[in-house]
Amino acid sequence: MLFASIPSRILPLLLLLSGCSGRSPHPVGPLVAGVPHPEPVSRPAHHPPDYPRLQGGYHAERLSGDYAGYPALEAFIQQMELRHGFPRAYLLGLFSGARRKQWTLDYMARDTPSPVPNRIQSPRAGGWSRYRSQFLGDYHINRGVEFWRRNAAALSAARRHYGVPEAIILGILGVETAYGANLGKDRILDALTTLAFDYPRRAGYFTDELENFLLMTRSEGLDPAQPRGSFAGAMGLSQFMPGSFLKWAEDLDGDGRRDLWNPADAIGSVARYFAVHGWKPGEPVVTRARASGLQYRELEYGYDKPYSLSRLAAYGIEPAEEIGSGRAAGQAEPVFRFLRLGVEKGEEHWLGHENFYVITRYNHSTYYAMAVYQLAEVIRRRHERQPS
Repeated sequence: MLFASIPSRILPLLLLLSGCSGRSPHPVGPLVAGVPHPEPVSRPAHHPPDYPRLQGGYHAERLSGDYAGYPALEAFIQQMELRHGFPRAYLLGLFSGARRKQWTLDYMARDTPSPVPNRIQSPRAGGWSRYRSQFLGDYHINRGVEFWRRNAAALSAARRHYGVPEAIILGILGVETAYGANLGKDRILDALTTLAFDYPRRAGYFTDELENFLLMTRSEGLDPAQPRGSFAGAMGLSQFMPGSFLKWAEDLDGDGRRDLWNPADAIGSVARYFAVHGWKPGEPVVTRARASGLQYRELEYGYDKPYSLSRLAAYGIEPAEEIGSGRAAGQAEPVFRFLRLGVEKGEEHWLGHENFYVITRYNHSTYYAMAVYQLAEVIRRRHERQPS
């Protein structure tokens, strides 16, 4: 899931719980021979007036069920009718079957805004080691190598068209859903309706995503009561939220549908997302760093703090190995992010290049981006050792 819009404190649990025994609502078929190279063009949020027939046959004269008597939902239905042409009776019937997810509300109620982190204070001892261990074990690595073998054509097509390496795409899919093992068990309709109308703190965001979800299911010809995903509404192998689907989902296998439960389309969608957000083919992601003395402890660190090499050197920070250009388009001088990662005994220090920052566009977290990168590298090396 593109978790940047979800509170950061619940990211680990979202990643672990997003798919407890979830099943795909669509069968996953074999790749079409000769995967086409899709054009990277912007798509409208929904089709013009010749919409596909609405699926599910829903109809009601009034709201019933868990959301009967909700004025905000009544207003939302009216908005969808006036703005997007959805039949009122169809939406009344659909939402009469929506279920309120009390577990989600109880969990979210325990979540309170965290203070702005102190980016000078030393990172928590062992924090990175514990996070890393969730994704860098044999389970994720072996599944990643096997997924590469089964989906080599789609991964190669995505790399050729978008310039994003196969391993990086695999790193995202591995951290997000373990290559489809953790797709999520909640109906997206229930998850988004619950958070839109019973979670005031983020109601605006989740109401927008509910709107996006209905537009998505209509454009793709899906029954909106069928897709399942995380308890926050993320979908498919790539865990896109509906708004991300409308912007970046890709029909890589050319079957006329964008289906994130299909490995080929999930692969293409991740690659397209990275390309749009500035991935630079052939450029490095991170470089190990040395931090001498104590002055480096006075410098703010993290994925969102760019520095020149000269600025870093003034604080005793320098590359520990040969470094690539690190130069972003239009910049007079390359910039890097100083990364401090807490391990069991001390810290690891890295310099993040622009491609590292691009990974954090998928999830605004240094740990997340580093886990994606390191998982990708392990899978790449193991895949290269396999006999062809």
